[in-house]
Amino acid sequence: MSLKSVNDILGFLEQQARWQEQPLQKVLHCWAEVVGAVAAKHTQPLVIQRDVLRVATSSAAWAQNLAFKRQIILLKLNEKLPTPLVDIRFSTAGWQNASAKPQQLTGSAPEHPSYLGNISNFQRDASPVQANPQTAFGQWAEKIQVRSHNLPLCPQCQCPTPPGELQRWQVCALCASKQF
Repeated sequence: MSLKSVNDILGFLEQQARWQEQPLQKVLHCWAEVVGAVAAKHTQPLVIQRDVLRVATSSAAWAQNLAFKRQIILLKLNEKLPTPLVDIRFSTAGWQNASAKPQQLTGSAPEHPSYLGNISNFQRDASPVQANPQTAFGQWAEKIQVRSHNLPLCPQCQCPTPPGELQRWQVCALCASKQF
């Protein structure tokens, strides 16, 4: 019985793992390289059935665009696979269920039209309640104005509205949603 080095054994196991690697795993491994980073974000290879790769896309536009490039993608993929694929089918079917990469939201909070900034400057006023209704109402109105950050009013409902919403829709977000 001959003893083999650990390096020989690891090399043999690595080769065996490559032989046993499933075709879909190989496709997943090189997909971004073949289609490009942008297209890879909008696609997810799902399954290989009868040598046909089925790919879920985020939209019908992506499915159509990639279908036009199907032959080029197929050639690039077949260069990297031991058994060639016959065809690729792109569809939006399966995109919701695909364990695709989590989609990241674009933009930051300050860019959103409803962003108001830091609200930590609001402090509670522990002043005693006034007996005079006019004075009490004046204090209440002042507190509401501070609470609403001196925001401009929506022309439709007269509610305090972030300036970004007024710039974008000319009304507050609630009134804008009612129009749709």
